[in-house]
Amino acid sequence: MEDKIYSEYCAILAEELQPAMGCTEPIAVAYCAALARKTLGCLPEDVQVYASANIIKNVKSVVVPNTGGQRGLTAAAAAGIVAGDADAQLQVLAGITPEQVEEIAAYEKQGIVHVHPSDKDFIFDIQVRVSAGGHTAFAEIAGFHTNVIRLEQDGDVLLDRPYTEEGPKHATDRSLLTVERIVEFSDAVKIADMQSVLQRQIDCNTAIAKEGLRGQWGANIGRILLESYGDSTHNRAKAWAAGSDARMNGCELPVVINSGSGNQGLTASLPVIIYARALGSTREELYRALVVSNLVTIHLKTGIGSLSAYCGATTAGCGAGAGVCYLHGGRYKEIAHTIVNAVAIDSGMICDGAKASCAAKIASAVDAAILSHCMSLQNRTFGAGEGLVMST
Repeated sequence: MEDKIYSEYCAILAEELQPAMGCTEPIAVAYCAALARKTLGCLPEDVQVYASANIIKNVKSVVVPNTGGQRGLTAAAAAGIVAGDADAQLQVLAGITPEQVEEIAAYEKQGIVHVHPSDKDFIFDIQVRVSAGGHTAFAEIAGFHTNVIRLEQDGDVLLDRPYTEEGPKHATDRSLLTVERIVEFSDAVKIADMQSVLQRQIDCNTAIAKEGLRGQWGANIGRILLESYGDSTHNRAKAWAAGSDARMNGCELPVVINSGSGNQGLTASLPVIIYARALGSTREELYRALVVSNLVTIHLKTGIGSLSAYCGATTAGCGAGAGVCYLHGGRYKEIAHTIVNAVAIDSGMICDGAKASCAAKIASAVDAAILSHCMSLQNRTFGAGEGLVMST
């Protein structure tokens, strides 16, 4: 494999597989609000939040972590302002104390946080304008969750980073991704180059899945699946969607995300981990299969964007199916067919925002992925022109 492609693939994984606490869209709102407050230098007396439609959709119903169960945009902004650590980015709310939870609730109840639709056409746009004592500050994030494009203090521009929807949205070059190269890279990658990134994903995502099964989170999708359909490998791969139930409903454990989404990070990794354990795969084989699942997910999601009306669990389910196929000895042909099948089966699932039902959607996407893999093993593939899919 060419050195340029090898190094870029390593960089893509390092860029994407980052830890985050809670649903990433309210966290991004909290991060932007924390930046605005830090720039202002004091507690704001007035807060104006402007958000694109996809941000509003994804934040409106989900619990903001470390806030005692508060939900929605105003709670996310209030948490970032009162107790957020702007330097921690997607871990902005990780250090909130019990006393600060009460302060956040009291601050939000003052009714000084106001939410408006963004005046820009960006799919992903968060603007927070704050003021107090005659001073003002402004922060804006666009494109993806940590992409700060503008900071202002009393009208003076501190940061101005040009951004257009047509321009690159990541530091890495996603145009180099193809399924064939992903499989080649997964076979060739030096484990030492990826071990820390992948092990963090295994540890974090496994921990929150176990908590989701253990505790009373959301709709208890994982526990219901196990009680209803048993402890087969296939069913456990779906049931570990319990991690989503936990994080959508305020669990404070971090997850390692994929394509800017914790749910997609869980979907791309947990079924592969379950199948690796059931098959008795070595740790190295698990790492290589996770490389496949994560990169396939990133590859498919790159053309869709970080936010859309398309449920990202569907894409991550394709990645999980590809990773499971890799564990069973499948390579380019079998993995490509698995992806085609998974897209054909589950591509109609919409994103209606982050909330408890995301766990059930993950279970559905994983079910489709495993069926797609089984079809591929028997050389059965949906053909070109059947619905959305083409031959590859």
